[in-house]
Amino acid sequence: MGQVSANHTLCRREVVRTLLADRSDLLVVTGLGSASYDVMAAGDHANNYYLWAAMGSALTVGLGLANAQPDKQVLVITGDGELLMGLGALATVALQQPANLTVAVLDNGHFGETGMQVSHAGFGVHLDQVARTCGFAWTDEIRDLDGVHALRERAAARDGLKLATVKIKAENLPRVLPPRDGHYIKNRFRAALGLQPL
Repeated sequence: MGQVSANHTLCRREVVRTLLADRSDLLVVTGLGSASYDVMAAGDHANNYYLWAAMGSALTVGLGLANAQPDKQVLVITGDGELLMGLGALATVALQQPANLTVAVLDNGHFGETGMQVSHAGFGVHLDQVARTCGFAWTDEIRDLDGVHALRERAAARDGLKLATVKIKAENLPRVLPPRDGHYIKNRFRAALGLQPL
């Protein structure tokens, strides 16, 4: 299989800003690296759970949070490279079917954090189709802002497990670093949920 052309036009920061506009009490889990920087660039929030040094874990953290907070909507924002590092999690999540979980995969077809090597998605693996095969209730591949707006609306609905790959430009934008203290992030997030710090 040869490299697939990546003529994607969506800007990752605009996609994330759009997804998080009017977010209300949406809980957000970020994949490490660029997804965290994008969410931070859209505005820091106590309901953001930024992952550091946890490559491949965003989806499973999102699953745990969705199960622990069934009355809240959970959005995982991650990249194709990060999701590929924990690909088996798609099957685990699909078996549990949390109706309050949505996954937005920022898919530029590259491993952005390790030197922009072409990822499996860049070689033609369709992560939305993998999720559909695993049993996600709704999947899609998004290539325009209208689709991003529709995804934001879907993420607010409790109508089943959802995943969309959002095809974005392969670009390295300036890093907007979220807090790096894991203890602080955890306790701030717990406090936002009305829980005591640990």
